[in-house]
Amino acid sequence: MMKFKITLIIIFLLLASCSEQAGGFTPTPVVVADAADQPQIQFELAQTPSPVPFQFNLPNPGAEPISGWRPPLYPVPWAMSPYDHFYFARPIAADNVNWPLANYRYGGVFFAPDIVHTGVDIDAEMGTPILAAGPGTVISADWGLYTEAPGDQTDPYGQAVVLKHDFGYNDQILYTIYAHMSKIIAVVGQHVETGDVLGLVGDTGATTGPHLHFEIRLGGNTFYNTSNPELWIAPPQGWGVLVGRVMDEDQKLLTRFQVQVRPDPSGLPIRTVRTYGVGAANSDPYYQENLVLSDLPAGLYKITLQYNEEEQQTWVEIFPGQVSYFTFAGQNGFDVVRPAAPTMEFLPVTSTPIP
Repeated sequence: MMKFKITLIIIFLLLASCSEQAGGFTPTPVVVADAADQPQIQFELAQTPSPVPFQFNLPNPGAEPISGWRPPLYPVPWAMSPYDHFYFARPIAADNVNWPLANYRYGGVFFAPDIVHTGVDIDAEMGTPILAAGPGTVISADWGLYTEAPGDQTDPYGQAVVLKHDFGYNDQILYTIYAHMSKIIAVVGQHVETGDVLGLVGDTGATTGPHLHFEIRLGGNTFYNTSNPELWIAPPQGWGVLVGRVMDEDQKLLTRFQVQVRPDPSGLPIRTVRTYGVGAANSDPYYQENLVLSDLPAGLYKITLQYNEEEQQTWVEIFPGQVSYFTFAGQNGFDVVRPAAPTMEFLPVTSTPIP
């Protein structure tokens, strides 16, 4: 009887020890000696079959989805001010990066001292669909846009499409240019609607990699009739556009002049933009600008530049769907007053149907 009681006590203590370990106590780690020093103990394993593991039929992973990285655009045409003309949608879809490359904006000088950039370059992967920015008719779809020699594969625009739009501005015809395509899909004479695919992104012509060169031409389909696309493409909802006229104290425009735009608070990156170079860049008839920076989330921004080795700065608020304007005039400093109202000859301010 005594042995039976002792046996029960031992079993009880063993059970209590197991329950303490199961309750979360961490056992002391064991230092494993070298295998050669360990006694070779033979265990007889029970011949019990291993359980069948769970079976899961998982689908093959697809391509990683492209993030909707920005809010959608305002519907076009969009104009909060009577002097603005956001008539066009993005030529690259909103679920892809579709802003102008910072170093390849309108009015920049990259390839020669006397040649300015007459459009914006939008970075995109090879084969990305290029979309019509507005309704219109295809009037050109070939090589040779710049040289005016169809089929000229030495043309710097590469394979390009030209749309003549169903509307104009201030009684002038509007055209859009889509260059450096890897493949042209549109055909001459075809009427397209906003968002129709015109071709695929490529690197034909004078490029260093795949991208879309996008131009807006007003009044004539020539290299010298361009206007800054950032003043014509509707901004994303909740975002706005900064426009500036940067001069010296004698009202002379400062060319290729660097300006920094810093958000406040500084949770967003600093943007750096340069004023237009001398050449084929044209200012808007109302703003007479030489600097445009679009795709700015609404908020307060500090504008900074160096003039005569002194830092000059001012603050500008960006409003959703609108243009914010400033001028700089050398020693006379900054101003944020908009230009005077245009004369009647400047109107109409809405799109003009083109027969």
